[in-house]
Amino acid sequence: MSDNLRQGIKLYQSRKYTDALSFFLSLPPESADNIELAYFIGLCYARLNKYDEALLYLEQVVTNGTDEERIKQCRLSLAVIYSLTNRSKMAEFELSKLTEDGIDSEQVQCAKGYVAWYRNEIDKSIGCYETVLEQNPENPTALNGLGYILACTGKDLTRALFLCKKALDTNPESSAYLDSLGWVYFKLGLLKEAKSFIKRALEKNPENEEIKSHYQEILSSVSDIKDNDIPRRGQF
Repeated sequence: MSDNLRQGIKLYQSRKYTDALSFFLSLPPESADNIELAYFIGLCYARLNKYDEALLYLEQVVTNGTDEERIKQCRLSLAVIYSLTNRSKMAEFELSKLTEDGIDSEQVQCAKGYVAWYRNEIDKSIGCYETVLEQNPENPTALNGLGYILACTGKDLTRALFLCKKALDTNPESSAYLDSLGWVYFKLGLLKEAKSFIKRALEKNPENEEIKSHYQEILSSVSDIKDNDIPRRGQF
């Protein structure tokens, strides 16, 4: 791996995705491994929620790459992005290729749970996350994924709160985990706590549409409560 590429990766690992992307795009093609460069450019675009651009680069890695481990990582990323962009059949294809290769890791199971959730296959999604937690009760992706589903569906808000808190403990700076915990609080009717956590999530990931939607819904609920507290004419 070239020194140039390492410098960009350091920016990426520091969550400076815009800076990392600008750096990678500025590199002359001959200055780094083109496949590795495409991989990290794709990841940067994905982190910035620019999914079409991310797909363009990550698909190159799967098509032209020779590093099997890197191709597997790309297939996982592609499955998630395809789900987010309503291309669930393509997401399932990527996951099936991993399964065909004999890979059924915690990451793959979590990705299957994520895809199932976006296909509105709630029981299947819950089953995938439960399977991971049976194997590894500390897996933060499964903790967060299952907690979020339990909150959204109202199946078990007490357990959802426990799971999302536990996930956030593993990575207090994760916008996804902050958002999930905030959403649990919202479902519990604890609007002050909900607003606090989701505001923090939005500050860390201001382009995320789901987080923005959650925040707006909470603000609307807070506003409704304030309006209802204002005495109307004739009230004492």
